[in-house]
Amino acid sequence: PHTGRLALYLLGLRATCPPASPHRSLVTWLKYYLEEDWTGSRRRGHPLSNYYQYGLGVLALCVHHKRVREEVIRRLLTAQHHGRLGHGGNAVDTEAVVALAFTCLERRRLVGTELAAELRAAAQGASRSMAEAQGPDGIIGNIYSTPWALQVFLATGACQTEPAFGQAMAALLENLEAFGTAATMAQVLPVLHGHSYLDIASMHCQEEPDTLTPLDMEPLAEVPGNKTVQLVVECPLPWCYDLQLYDRPVLVPAAASLLDVLRAAAALEPHDFRFHTQDTLQGPFLTQVLGLEARQEKRNYWQLLTAPSTPLQMGIADYRPQDGETLILRLSEW
Repeated sequence: PHTGRLALYLLGLRATCPPASPHRSLVTWLKYYLEEDWTGSRRRGHPLSNYYQYGLGVLALCVHHKRVREEVIRRLLTAQHHGRLGHGGNAVDTEAVVALAFTCLERRRLVGTELAAELRAAAQGASRSMAEAQGPDGIIGNIYSTPWALQVFLATGACQTEPAFGQAMAALLENLEAFGTAATMAQVLPVLHGHSYLDIASMHCQEEPDTLTPLDMEPLAEVPGNKTVQLVVECPLPWCYDLQLYDRPVLVPAAASLLDVLRAAAALEPHDFRFHTQDTLQGPFLTQVLGLEARQEKRNYWQLLTAPSTPLQMGIADYRPQDGETLILRLSEW
């Protein structure tokens, strides 16, 4: 089910203040998708999509002032209580979306008093968890998950008392060049104006000017020449006996991304280097390298690092390595 995409579309639709209500059938479809999505839990223990998309669905319904069955809400509460919301930046993204959904349901009074108290406590717990996850550079999770954390601080009021808020905002302002796609811009722009997605629900549309105009995007200038990137694949115990499975220089155009490096390696040695990605709302996500698949049920993922041990703050399609840089793909546990 396309739960996340439909949820984001409905959030965007509400934010544009449509003159009529042509989206009623879409809201009904989203409710249907939430139920279909959960059928995966019978076999996998989690939604067919993931908790991030499932949380987005609940948030979008709440922003449209639609009630959600208590069972649906408690699925998210249970997942949060048992630490099933992911790893690294993905965990911050998911926990933030879920916390925003909880805060919206409580604020819009779409649940009973007892459940509202549980949701409030869960959202406040998520806020504290994000503050504890902040790195020395001010980033929470990774640069793309930081706006989600900031939205939670704003929505719960923690922005006024939490020191992590100012530090994360400073880190965000230093890394704005990382937000170059529509999806990432949509996450960071509300924060830069002191808002969260929850504020969409209380917009006064008659006061909103029509400022939506097409933007002519100039293509990026091509960078001449080539560069060489050292590509390393590591797989520690207990998954592999040999730590280093691959170590080769890869020649690519000067403007190539990490995804381009992977494609070039696969084209150069189709029998020795293979990889797979999964399309997500934030771009392609690395799921399999050299036949080794990262799986949520195994609690592992492919960590991206620049040598010797610095985690990348961007995805494989956005990060552009320097000439002579060593990039490490490491199967890691979360």
